[in-house]
Amino acid sequence: MNDSKQIIRFLAVAFALYIAWYLCYDLWLFPDARLDNWLSEKEAWLSGAGLSLLGYQASSNAYSVSINGFPMVLVGNPCNGMVLFALFSGFILAYPGPWKIKLVYIPAGIFLIYLLNVLRIMALALNSFYSRHTLDFNHKYTFAFVVYACIFAFWMLWIKRYAQPTPAPAS
Repeated sequence: MNDSKQIIRFLAVAFALYIAWYLCYDLWLFPDARLDNWLSEKEAWLSGAGLSLLGYQASSNAYSVSINGFPMVLVGNPCNGMVLFALFSGFILAYPGPWKIKLVYIPAGIFLIYLLNVLRIMALALNSFYSRHTLDFNHKYTFAFVVYACIFAFWMLWIKRYAQPTPAPAS
């Protein structure tokens, strides 16, 4: 398959996956909110537990992470990583590669993105604790850049290591 056909195939599959995601998430899962709420609550809990392991008097209450009894951050559903899971998975599904490896790589990538998001929440809670006036900037820019850069690195690992190479045209 030549390069232009591969690009068209990738874009067509990515667009179809986007439509499927839109129909599934925006019209069903998001309004229901149970999955998002569960994910946000678990990330807040794990972030509080992680901060406690680091020696802080941290806790979580539903979607908020507190240090010394004061709320530091709220894990809102838009920030729980669900959309990032879909973005990562959609790219891997759309890009050529062996399905057996995709069935391992996608859950492993989602797990790493989940852990990365928990670390981001912990860092934002510490940011709020030590330097609250920089929280908004770091939330919007610094940590968004770090998370997207890591996802990009996961994609590049897929392309360089696992994606099927383009077969050479027959002479």
